[in-house]
Amino acid sequence: MALPDRKPMLQVEGIKKYFPIEKGLFRRVVGQVKAVDDVELEVRQGETLGLVGESGCGKTTLGRCIVRAIEPTEGRILLRLDGDRMTDLLQLGKQDLRAQRRHMQMIFQDPYSSLDPRKTILDIVAQPLRANRMGSPSEIEDRVRDLVELVGLNVESLIRYPHAFSGGQRQRIGIARALATNPRIVIADEPVSALDVSVQAQILNLLQDLQAEFDLTMLFIAHDLSVVEHVSDRVAVMYVGKIVETAETEELYLHPLHPYTEALLSAVSVPDPDIGQDHMILPGEAANPADLPSGCYFHPRCRYAEDRCRTETPAWTEARPGHFARCHFAGELELTGVDA
Repeated sequence: MALPDRKPMLQVEGIKKYFPIEKGLFRRVVGQVKAVDDVELEVRQGETLGLVGESGCGKTTLGRCIVRAIEPTEGRILLRLDGDRMTDLLQLGKQDLRAQRRHMQMIFQDPYSSLDPRKTILDIVAQPLRANRMGSPSEIEDRVRDLVELVGLNVESLIRYPHAFSGGQRQRIGIARALATNPRIVIADEPVSALDVSVQAQILNLLQDLQAEFDLTMLFIAHDLSVVEHVSDRVAVMYVGKIVETAETEELYLHPLHPYTEALLSAVSVPDPDIGQDHMILPGEAANPADLPSGCYFHPRCRYAEDRCRTETPAWTEARPGHFARCHFAGELELTGVDA
């Protein structure tokens, strides 16, 4: 359920992340890889915004830019820290940023490489609390015990090391670590893609329960639209570094406005053998972010492309209330969705 009456917790304005292409003995810059290209995004307090797209479209890079794990090339990242005041994280110096890092945490994709194998679970979950000096040693240990129980693990697990746990259990530990500092926003970077399907359901249900209990604000990054539909209030679709569509989850699944979204939705499996599915196969490969096509980036793969799509960059348009798309024909095409 979308939360239109809530204030924005995070606003991303014009974020770009370009990686230089260097060549020759003197490392001369001969081009740019436009991994994130002028992204505008808003996440409201207490909602989950799903960010979807093909592998390599820039989702993870955007998430890491938001928490400044990597530095954006340009733009603004506004986070609500006090009341109505929005703070631009890109204007903070090293010391000020360190003080604010506890307000934004990440859940990483790979539960096997995101936990230090040399540390116990107690030390792993306590690390952000100790780094931010949030309590005495006994208070930190009590907090860790509460978090571990909250995510469905036994307190006896605290003295064990990551190798003793399954993938799903490790991801629960990662979730506990992310929640340790009571962050204002959590960036979940494909948190279930490395897990078995049955374990995925457990982790997704856990995230939903935690969001309901703590009113969490979350950016949920994934490439599986069936997973995103399960947890998200709104969905943003990304293609080659740009957001091409965003809407409330049910609205986007039923009435897509962008041909790329229609293609992604056609790949969502329907759990009914009596329903035939027509999976849409996109021709060619995703555009090369180092050599982008003119006009609409999607036009070489789009079945609806016309001459203007090859020469004119489409504007960001609100074709329906709260439903935006970057397409010259948004609202005019009869695109096929799925029953959300």
